[in-house]
Amino acid sequence: MKSNTRSEISTIPSSLGYSMPAEWAPHEGTWLSWPKDPITWPEQLPEVEEIYTQMIEYLTPNEKVFLLVNDETTQQKVLQKVKSKNIQSQNLIIHKIPTVDVWIRDYGPNFLIRQNGSSQELAYNHWIFNAWGNKYEELKKDTAIPQQLKPLLNIPSFEPGIVLEGGSIDVNGSGTCLTTEQCLLTPTRNPHLKKSEIENTLKDFLGVSNVIWLGVGIVGDDTDGHVDDIVRFVNPNTVVCALEEDPADDNYELLKENYKRLELAKNEKGEKLNVISFPMPGVVSYEGDRLPASYANFFIANGVVLVPIFNHKNDEKALQILRPLFPDRKVIGLSCAPMVVGLGTLHCVSQQQPKIQ
Repeated sequence: MKSNTRSEISTIPSSLGYSMPAEWAPHEGTWLSWPKDPITWPEQLPEVEEIYTQMIEYLTPNEKVFLLVNDETTQQKVLQKVKSKNIQSQNLIIHKIPTVDVWIRDYGPNFLIRQNGSSQELAYNHWIFNAWGNKYEELKKDTAIPQQLKPLLNIPSFEPGIVLEGGSIDVNGSGTCLTTEQCLLTPTRNPHLKKSEIENTLKDFLGVSNVIWLGVGIVGDDTDGHVDDIVRFVNPNTVVCALEEDPADDNYELLKENYKRLELAKNEKGEKLNVISFPMPGVVSYEGDRLPASYANFFIANGVVLVPIFNHKNDEKALQILRPLFPDRKVIGLSCAPMVVGLGTLHCVSQQQPKIQ
């Protein structure tokens, strides 16, 4: 494993002026990997392909979609689906780069921007992906994807040298990062690092000055508590925080604890956060196992916010909370009950590439 120290300035993005923009900052495009694994979706693959087609339909009017497919057959299948829906495909850019699975939020490049005079420059981090703490040996191969994208991106890259997934962090673009102790401190990721060392790495490679640590994630989440299922920034000083209304639900106490932490937390300027409670969709299960269904796994894109919904009475409530928070975007619910069988939804399968000005 490569080791970086804080004194190695040339390899530290923050020392070079780079930082990770907020998700609502303008996108050049969104990276996706076409679903293909029948193990991930034993019965739901056709429905998940339909959700992907909907994502492409809603994203391409306002930004590019960079889609990874395994082969020519899949590429033709995608193009046929796009054509059958009358989707304008000029913003759909397909790359034949095989992946094991779809979770590009976690294994894909984590993009950074820096100001250079009157223009901006793009770079990315290539974190180590070990399939959420060595849970799935085959999926660990996807850690190579950022390196395979390097010739296409043709921009500087950095290797933090630690295990980290994109779904475990959320930034406000102004200097604050959200994460969870359950995920980043689990011994199956970086057992050799102390909490302070992990925090310093986040500061170095995300360009933040302030890290807010939450507790644990939701029940059924095999990622060890990714933050993008529980709390999300919606503007530099406002977060939506998932809360379970049923005291008998296993998520009730742990989500309440995270809410309390946020009420005490401060941003990079030392100001209290505006914390908005956000509903949960109740128990969503498959073959007796609880799934990590959460409205917080939404994706903020140019012109739209795509929100997973689950045919629950709280679906509309979640959409109504988000709409005034994104007045310049259309907030759209996509039915993701089939997708969450794979233990993730819209944010987990997407990765934004910022637009440089």
